[in-house]
Amino acid sequence: MARAAEEIEVRDPVSAPGVDGEPVRTTRRFPMFTKDTARPEGGGRAAPRDAPAPARQWPILAVLCTVALGLLVTAFDAFRIGTILIGGALLAGAVLRWVVPDVGMLAVRSRFTDMVTYVALGTAIVLLALMAQPKPLLEIPFLKDTLHFTVGEETD
Repeated sequence: MARAAEEIEVRDPVSAPGVDGEPVRTTRRFPMFTKDTARPEGGGRAAPRDAPAPARQWPILAVLCTVALGLLVTAFDAFRIGTILIGGALLAGAVLRWVVPDVGMLAVRSRFTDMVTYVALGTAIVLLALMAQPKPLLEIPFLKDTLHFTVGEETD
């Protein structure tokens, strides 16, 4: 029994087989310079390689064109409709990220993180657009009370 323990040769506590099968020292530290990055899941082309560039990236183009339309509408003095279009574009981006398997450059992080980010920002923009003055379409009663307590009373 003691003989078997003596025959085991430990070359390095942290080693892994290299290309030729010989143990190579590895480290658990992160490299100082990254040599490669993993593409996000769903980050492949949304159309075949032989399709023109805009067709390969149609999901991000659809979202960006809708945002541009929203900004244009906002510039022409229709603030509420323009910002609702912008928030709707982000919500549509979340739906595209969920439904379409390969969304190209619309995939930035993992599918879950992208969807949560798009939904949170899109919902916030739409809600703020609906609550904007004058004549808000959405009134949340506790917000007026919260504002009353934070601003305080004016003194003469």
